[in-house]
Amino acid sequence: MEHKNFRNTVEFQVSGDYALFSDPVTRVGGEKFSYPIPTYEALKGILHSILWKPTIIWIVDEVRVMKPIQTETKAVRPVIYSGGNDLSYYTYLKDVSYQVRAHFVWNLNRPEFEHDRNENKYHNMAKRMIARGGRRDIFLGTRECQGYVEPCVFGEGKGAYDEAPGELDFGFMYHGITYADEAELAEDKGQMTVRFWRPKMEKGYIRFCPPAECPEKRHIHAMEIKKFPAGRFSGSEEFQEGGEE
Repeated sequence: MEHKNFRNTVEFQVSGDYALFSDPVTRVGGEKFSYPIPTYEALKGILHSILWKPTIIWIVDEVRVMKPIQTETKAVRPVIYSGGNDLSYYTYLKDVSYQVRAHFVWNLNRPEFEHDRNENKYHNMAKRMIARGGRRDIFLGTRECQGYVEPCVFGEGKGAYDEAPGELDFGFMYHGITYADEAELAEDKGQMTVRFWRPKMEKGYIRFCPPAECPEKRHIHAMEIKKFPAGRFSGSEEFQEGGEE
């Protein structure tokens, strides 16, 4: 999978004491066990916390694992919806740091925002938000795992797996969810679709396949595109140079 250079690429480093990139299979019964690496969906969620607008769709290109993969299991008491709480064991990733490279494309499922497709504006907005640590709180997979974002040059600095030989295969793994408003393929239109793939890491680098190219997927249920009230997200007044939102 060759890396392509995009004009609107952003690069950042995200770190935290703990992360929990949940394997959906382990959620049955309340126990949670983290994947050893970030999922595409989790990194996309971080990008949404940095900058989200309905005009754009973030595409995660690549992640670099900067620290050794290690886990820690904790006993927790999650709240039960019917009342009270229960004892469960969650296995987290410990002391994590990742470099991320991503770019955005226009959301062609929202023609009402065609007038707002200003690449330079959104690219500059995203870089400003990365420099400020994100617009909203950053989470590493789940709310109790706080993360911290800062600008970086992707590939610079020493990583824990720089000298690791060969490839590390992580097997069959959850990639993410395609919602109706971001579906590219005709077969996915009007559907909520869950995607799967088989990631491999080479010297700490994992290159993601784009959502439309995931080898395995399943349609969960029919889904309509959410409509925004008139006058919202017009883009005409937001983020003038030097302004804040």
